[in-house]
Amino acid sequence: MKEKEFIQIIKSTLNSPYIGDDCAYLKDLGIVISQDSLVEDIHFKKEFITPYQLGYKTVMVNVSDICASGAVPEYITISLSLPKDTDNGFIEDFYKGVKDAAKNVQVAGGDITGSDKIYISAAIIGSVKGRKISSRKNAKSGYKIIVSGEHGNSAKGLELLFKKDSPHDGINNKFIKAHLMPEAQIEFSRKIAENIREDYAMMDTSDGLADALFQIAQASNCVMDIDTGKIPHDPVVDMRTVLYGGEDYQLVAAVPECLLQKISDYTIIGDIKEGSASVNFDGKRFTEPDSSLFNHFKE
Repeated sequence: MKEKEFIQIIKSTLNSPYIGDDCAYLKDLGIVISQDSLVEDIHFKKEFITPYQLGYKTVMVNVSDICASGAVPEYITISLSLPKDTDNGFIEDFYKGVKDAAKNVQVAGGDITGSDKIYISAAIIGSVKGRKISSRKNAKSGYKIIVSGEHGNSAKGLELLFKKDSPHDGINNKFIKAHLMPEAQIEFSRKIAENIREDYAMMDTSDGLADALFQIAQASNCVMDIDTGKIPHDPVVDMRTVLYGGEDYQLVAAVPECLLQKISDYTIIGDIKEGSASVNFDGKRFTEPDSSLFNHFKE
């Protein structure tokens, strides 16, 4: 049983219209809401990350979901399940990281319980005022596919952490920093959501760029035609890592070409074409994700 199968079972069981995007858009309340979790030895290892970095990352991975919707991040609650030997210093440093990452996002509460390992669950609320909200199902033929930032850096950073004897010495390394202290693409999201009038699709690349492309293709029943040579990445990062490495927290969007003259700091990596759900990488068609796609339940 894999992660996406679990999600499909939940969707079919609940028959909820709110499940399917990075955030649930509660139009009647004027908000979007999302929830994300970080679990020790699944999403992080204590020997690789400091409490400060963990608090910082907790906020950023949740803010990234709000950015993927096009909304403005406003409030976050954080629940911690902690081993009994956790000391006061962990809590202080964790919340210093939370505070520095949150900036204009207000921490509005949470919960603390005991556990055998560190489990973190955060819920975040964003405002839709003055913004056009995205959905994976809104990609249309003729749209351009654009991305923010470089891809594959976080996965490269994780690779380096496993190789290094003293991983914290490498925080100034951009790959390690991309993994331990990612930055949500707030400005990229704002430019699109404030300037677009048409329906559009946008996702973050937390599970990898290829995964996001397949998700949009399947939700919109379209062809994502990608030129991998145009995907921004560091030359030392191989293309498999660029496509399938997780936790970059960049954004990928399918938008009408008329928007592009109103925004900046994006890279066009392809086009939306008519056809059944698939992704073309350099002309080669794929109808389902490669088995190497980032998966939290991967054995």
